[in-house]
Amino acid sequence: MQIDTEILYFELLPAIRGIFLRSSFVTVNVTLNESSNTIAKTKSAFNIWKQKRSDLNSLYLDNDLKISDILKAVKSFENGLSTEQKRLPSFIFIQDTGLINVWPSTQIAGDDLEDELVYYNPKHLHQKVVVITGGAQGFGEGIAVRAFKEGAHVVVADLNEKLGSNLVRKWKGESDTGNRMMYFYADVTNEESVRNLIMKIVDNFGGIDILISNAGVLRAGGLDELKTSDFEFVNDVNYKGFFLCSKYASRVMKIQNKFNPSGYCDIIQINSKSGLEGSQKNFAYAGSKFGSIGLVQSFALELIENRIKVNAICPGNYFDGPLWSDPENGLFVQYLRAGKVKGAKNIADVKRFYESKVPMNRGVTVDDVMLAILYASDQKYETGQAIPVTGGQVMR
Repeated sequence: MQIDTEILYFELLPAIRGIFLRSSFVTVNVTLNESSNTIAKTKSAFNIWKQKRSDLNSLYLDNDLKISDILKAVKSFENGLSTEQKRLPSFIFIQDTGLINVWPSTQIAGDDLEDELVYYNPKHLHQKVVVITGGAQGFGEGIAVRAFKEGAHVVVADLNEKLGSNLVRKWKGESDTGNRMMYFYADVTNEESVRNLIMKIVDNFGGIDILISNAGVLRAGGLDELKTSDFEFVNDVNYKGFFLCSKYASRVMKIQNKFNPSGYCDIIQINSKSGLEGSQKNFAYAGSKFGSIGLVQSFALELIENRIKVNAICPGNYFDGPLWSDPENGLFVQYLRAGKVKGAKNIADVKRFYESKVPMNRGVTVDDVMLAILYASDQKYETGQAIPVTGGQVMR
């Protein structure tokens, strides 16, 4: 009998990945091959494969085992090997369910981890599984590319299939460390879509190390201007979307950390300076961001016992992004047309006006935000924080 989908993706595979992470410095990729063709072949192949116990890289399990029995078999696999052969299985074959391929990267013994950390791995995100919602454009795209260059396995989750697929296609084959970038469709306002996203990630990577909840929208307007539908839309994406992504990603992280006692995971929300102070005629956006910081602090209190840290990054204005710089509908163009900046004759004048509001006289960049993300994920003694990246425009 095939293992129930819910148990497979939210219990078994994250647990297996956690077991491997105990003895491996970098992440493990676990892919379940559950195509109908594979399932059809498993029954006839099982008895043949079961006899190949001379293959020291494989573990063969009957389909009537409980999840606890499967995990016990995986953990005790190396006990039957000689000292020279000690290893965890590379292939786990479960009758009627499929073949789980486990590919650990370069191994470092646990006792040597602290001494080897800086020498072996100068890249913070090396081989970690990093999920970025709204990752196909703007801040999300920049974060995805930089995480990929850091050696992370990157999941670009976005509504825009064209942009997401093009981004992955552009960077496919660029890795020199064996990490992958993949695109998956995701509507963060839809619970079933988020659940399916997390299952696809587990199917391809076995678990999640860092969730970067970046998907966000803005609809500005005063109390007499903003439509109720726009208010609801902003809160659905920015507030509800963060909740749904955290809900399902944390389920995987909890199990993964349970079987990897020294492991930590991170949920990082890309918030805004508008989550730190009110925003004139932009209350829907500011309210959703203020509320999200409340979620960050509450999730942090709840999840720290599972070694999941939850923090927010609060960037200032990203003037080079499409929200501000789009030549047709960007805020610079809109403000110029509306005469919002007195005396401005062109877009450059409008941009200089808003840059002058920042003590550092420039807008935030993706690199500024990435440094904050690396800090939040690297440190082990900070959670529930809203980290400003505003060039001094907002001081806490």
